Amino acid sequence: MESFSIPLLQIALGLVLLVTGANWLVRGASRLALALGVAPLVVGLTVVAIGTSTPELSVSLGASWAGSPGIVLGNVIGSNIANILLILGLVALLFPLTANRQLVRRDVPLMIAASLAVVLMTGNGVISRFEGLLLLAGAIGYICLLIRIAHRHPEQAPSSEVDESAKSSGHGWLQSLMLIVVGLALLAFGSKQLVAGATALATAVGLSELVIGLTVVAVGTSLPEITTALVAAARGQRDLAVGNVVGSNLFNLLLVLGSAAALAPGGIEVSAFARAFDLPVMLSAAIVCLPIFFTEHRIARWEGAVFLMYYVAYITYLLMQAGAHGALDQLEFVMRWVVIPLTALTLSISLIRALRNRANRTQTELNPP
Repeated sequence: MESFSIPLLQIALGLVLLVTGANWLVRGASRLALALGVAPLVVGLTVVAIGTSTPELSVSLGASWAGSPGIVLGNVIGSNIANILLILGLVALLFPLTANRQLVRRDVPLMIAASLAVVLMTGNGVISRFEGLLLLAGAIGYICLLIRIAHRHPEQAPSSEVDESAKSSGHGWLQSLMLIVVGLALLAFGSKQLVAGATALATAVGLSELVIGLTVVAVGTSLPEITTALVAAARGQRDLAVGNVVGSNLFNLLLVLGSAAALAPGGIEVSAFARAFDLPVMLSAAIVCLPIFFTEHRIARWEGAVFLMYYVAYITYLLMQAGAHGALDQLEFVMRWVVIPLTALTLSISLIRALRNRANRTQTELNPP
């Protein structure tokens, strides 16, 4: 039991430090940017949006530096899967979600494209430093796109919130710098503790670093996204909850994975299991968002329940596969030949109905009675 207690304490301490550090970093950066005259909307689209991905970034950079590619990859893949299946599923089950039309037309296809690009990059078993730099260039391009849209078409910019206290200039730039420095220190120390604890736990329980990264580390570093989505949905800003998840997934793939791959001397190694199972699941979760959002730009409660069911099945499969459970084949058969086909059929029917209703509305508008 003692062999588990220390790694678990390290993981818990790391998660607390990561969430606190990310919060302080975002507050300090927001206040400093506003004190320098940067528009609040631009701050929301950059500092606050990237801020929810700072735990993933800090952990991935620390794991990359420590030579733990399984945690790097598991953190990014697992966080993206959790963001869609767990967070959107949970929030939609509590509060049916709506998505901004521009988000559906622009950001969701970009998320799918980035997911597909990462899957293609891993075909040879490694994400090279050059490919990491390409992903980083994509992150910079996405940020520039958001800022350009914010300046030219403020009504089309993704919803964003800036801490109201950040708009006050009374705090001063020195206090803002102190928040940034302390936040970065907490992120660095928290990521070190989390990576060390996750690595030790994987060794103690006989699980691979990839599985620990996909489960414990991924859910832990997704806590800011979970909190932001629940608070936004409860306040009635449900498009913000969706936008936060989609934006976080994009930054995880482009900024987090890109930075980690560019830092690692030999790139990020990708296991055969991740290429055959986890990456396709991540890509499928991204793709399934498009038809769901396309049907009247919303996620209904039953769709949220389906997302949650898939996440539970995914985690169950990971743990059963790691433990070579005897019922693994039965679970795989049920998911592959029963659950997935039924879900695909239901989504197809919903999509056809939505397209038919849209066509009828268009026909009515062109030919009024």
